[in-house]
Amino acid sequence: MSPTVGVVVPAYRPDVAQLRRYVQAIDDTLSPTTILVELDAPKSGVLETLTDLPARVESVPYRRGKGAAITAGFERLETDVLAFADADGSTPAESLQAVVDPVVEGAADLSVGSRRHPDATVASHQTRARRFLGDGFAWLAGQLLSVRLYDYQCGAKAIDAEAWERVRIHLYEPGFAWDVELVAMAGALDLRVTEVPIEWEDQPGSTVSPIRTSIALFRALLASRHRAKQLRDSTLHTAIAARRDEPTALVKRDR
Repeated sequence: MSPTVGVVVPAYRPDVAQLRRYVQAIDDTLSPTTILVELDAPKSGVLETLTDLPARVESVPYRRGKGAAITAGFERLETDVLAFADADGSTPAESLQAVVDPVVEGAADLSVGSRRHPDATVASHQTRARRFLGDGFAWLAGQLLSVRLYDYQCGAKAIDAEAWERVRIHLYEPGFAWDVELVAMAGALDLRVTEVPIEWEDQPGSTVSPIRTSIALFRALLASRHRAKQLRDSTLHTAIAARRDEPTALVKRDR
C-alpha cells in the first residue's frame, strides 16, 4: 500500500483565482489524500469563494506567518507524508510531485525543492536584488549548517511523518525563516535530506520585503545553527543556552 500524502498550502491574502488554479492542479497531479489551505487574514468574502475547492480550508483572522501556518497544517494532517507548497504557485504541481516522490519512495526523510540547483529550470527570475540576497544567504547557510544545499528557502518541501514527529518540537520560527530552520534541525537529527531540482517561475506581488526579510533570515540562521549545535551536544552552545530564556516551540504556542 502506497504511503498517503497530505499537502499544506499556506496563504496570506492570496490571489484567489491563482490559489484556486493551483490547488486544483495539485489535486489533479498528486491526488493527495488531503489538501489543506492554511489561510491567514482573509479579506471579506474570500472564504465563501473557496468552498468548492478539493481542499479543506482552515482560516485565522490574523497573520501567523508562513512557518506557523505550515506547522499548524502539518499538525492537522494524518498522512504518512507531509508536504507544503507556497500559494503563489511558483512551484508547478509537477515539480511538487518530484519533491514528494523521494519521501514516498523511502529514499529521504526530508525532500527540499531547489530553484538554484544546476539542473533546475527557472522560467522567470526574481529581480537582481532578490537574487543577490538569496544567493548570498544560500552560500552563508551552506557554510554554517551541516546540510549543504543550493537552496534552503524554496517554497516546496516534503517530510516523512515519523521524521516530522522528531523535528517538530525544535521549530520556533513563525515566518519565512522556518524553511532554513527545518533543514538545520533535520541535519542535527541525522535525518536523510535530499535536494530536488524543480521548475520554478517567479510570481509578482510578493509580500516579502527583501531587506527586512534578509535581516530576519540572517538572525534566524544564527539561531538555527545554535540550536542545531545544541542538539549535537555542543558544550559551548549548551552553556550559552543555559544562560538564556528557553523559547516556546511553535507546536506549543496557542494558535
